[in-house]
Amino acid sequence: MILLDGSRLTLSDLVAIADDRAPVGLAPDARARVAASRAIVEAKAGGDAPVYGVNTGFGNFAETRIEKADLAALQVNLLRSHAAGVGEPLPVRAVRASMALRANVLAKGYSGIAVETLEALIALLNRGVHPRMPSRGSVGASGDLAPLAHLALVLIGEGETLDQAPPKKGVPPQHTAVEATAAVRLPGAEALQKAGLTPITLQAKEGLALINGTQVSTAVLALALAGAERLARTADVAAALSIDALMGSTDPFDPRIHAARPFAGQAIAAANLARLIDGSGINASHLNCGRVQDAYSMRCTPQVHGAAREALTWVRHVVETEMNAATDNPMVFAAEGEIVSGGNFHGAPLALAGDFLVLAVAQLATISERRSERLVNPALSGLPAFLTKHGGLQSGLMIAQVTAAAVTSEIKTLAHPASVDTIPTSANKEDHVSMSMGATLKAERALQMVTDVIAIEVLCACQALDLLLPLESSRALMKAHRAVRKLVPTLVDDRPPAPDIDAITELISNGTLEYATGIVVN
Repeated sequence: MILLDGSRLTLSDLVAIADDRAPVGLAPDARARVAASRAIVEAKAGGDAPVYGVNTGFGNFAETRIEKADLAALQVNLLRSHAAGVGEPLPVRAVRASMALRANVLAKGYSGIAVETLEALIALLNRGVHPRMPSRGSVGASGDLAPLAHLALVLIGEGETLDQAPPKKGVPPQHTAVEATAAVRLPGAEALQKAGLTPITLQAKEGLALINGTQVSTAVLALALAGAERLARTADVAAALSIDALMGSTDPFDPRIHAARPFAGQAIAAANLARLIDGSGINASHLNCGRVQDAYSMRCTPQVHGAAREALTWVRHVVETEMNAATDNPMVFAAEGEIVSGGNFHGAPLALAGDFLVLAVAQLATISERRSERLVNPALSGLPAFLTKHGGLQSGLMIAQVTAAAVTSEIKTLAHPASVDTIPTSANKEDHVSMSMGATLKAERALQMVTDVIAIEVLCACQALDLLLPLESSRALMKAHRAVRKLVPTLVDDRPPAPDIDAITELISNGTLEYATGIVVN
C-alpha cells in the first residue's frame, strides 16, 4: 500500500496507482495534521469574521457574506456550478492519478477538509470508482476547478462515473481517451452503491478543498513525463538500430567528446549508443570504408537526444515538486490558527513544463524522421529503395516514411506554447491565467504522436537489418530486432504498414523494446 502523507509521493508511485491500481492509504501523521486544520476551519466557520471560501462566496463573490445556516449548501452549490467541463473524458489512468494527487495534497493538512471526507476520496480510488471528468474546461487559474468539480460530485452521490474493469495483468492500459469513451457511464449514486460506499455530506470549506488545486494538470503531465522518459530511452535503441543499418560510425560516441561538453543527458545518450552498437558485425565490416563524417541525424544523435533528456529532467523537477505541494486557497495554518488567502493554485509552473515537454519530445521526432528518410532513400542508405527488393512492382515502406513526415509536421504545431496565453475570467478577478491544462493535454498528445514516429523508424531499421543479412548487428540490437519480429514479420510482399506501426508503438509504450536489448538503458 502506498501511504499518502503529502510529501513523499513519487512519480513511480503515481504510475503504480494509475496503471497497476496499487492501493492507497492515509499516513498516520497526515491524519493528525488534517484533523488540526479542520478544527481551525470549524472555529472560523462559527465566528463572525469573513473568511474566503468558508463563509463567503467564491471568485468575484468573495465579498458576499454567507449565513451560517447556508455554509453546507454553499459547498454543494460550488461543486454543481463548477462542473462545467466539455470534450472527451480523461482516460481512467489520468482520473486515478488526479484522485491520488488531490488526496495527497489534502494529506498535507493545509486544506481544512475533514479526515472522513479525505478517507472517502481514498475509498473511491481503492474501490475503482472513477468519476467521469471532461478534459476541457480549465484555464489553470484557481486550479483545475471544472474537472475536479466533476470528480468531487461523485463523492456526494452526484455526477457520473466510468465503469471499467481493471486492466489484465501484463496488458498495458490504453493511454488515450479511447478507453474513457468506451467505458460504461454510470450515475454517481449508482456507482457508489455498487462499490458499497455511501455519499458524504459536505461541511464548511470542504467543497472548495476538493476542487481548488492543480492536480488534474499535474496528473496529465506526470503520466506524460513517465511516458516521455521511457520514450527517450527507446529513442536511443531506435537510433542505434538505424545508425548501424546505415553503416554509421561510432566515433561520434567517444566519451571524450561528451566529457568536453558536460551535459549529463548527452553523455548518457552517447554511452547508450556506443554500448548498443558494440560488437556489431555490420559496424566491423565498414571500419575502414574511408567515410569522414556521417550526417547530423546520425552523428549528432547524442546532442539532440541529450538535450531532450535535459529538458525532461527539469520537467521532472516541476512535476515531483507539484505532486507534493499545497495548492489550495485559502490555506489553513493550524499551528498559528490562521487561514490565509494566496495564489498557489496558479498553474504557471505546470504550463511551462508542459510546453517544455512538447519541445523535448519534438526533438526526438524530428531527428527520428530524418533517419527514417535516410533508411528508405537509396541515394543515402545504399539499400534498396524504400527497403523492398522489388521496387516498382512494390512500394515497400515508402508511405510509412511519408506518415512519419506528416506526423512530425503536426507535432511542430503542438510546440507552439500554451503558457504564453492568458484570458481574463471570473469578472476579471482571475485576470491572469496559466493555461496549464491546455499545455499538459498538448504534451500527452505530442507524446503519443512522437511514439508513432519512432515506431516507424524502428520498422524501417529492422527491415534494413534484414536486407543486410548475412551481416548482423550487435547482440543487443539483434535482441531488439527479434522482439519486433515476434509481432511484425519481415516485409517481403507489400502489405499495409499501419498494423505493424501500431504493434511497434505498443512495444515502445509497454517498455518491451527498451528492455529487449538486455542492456540497462539509462
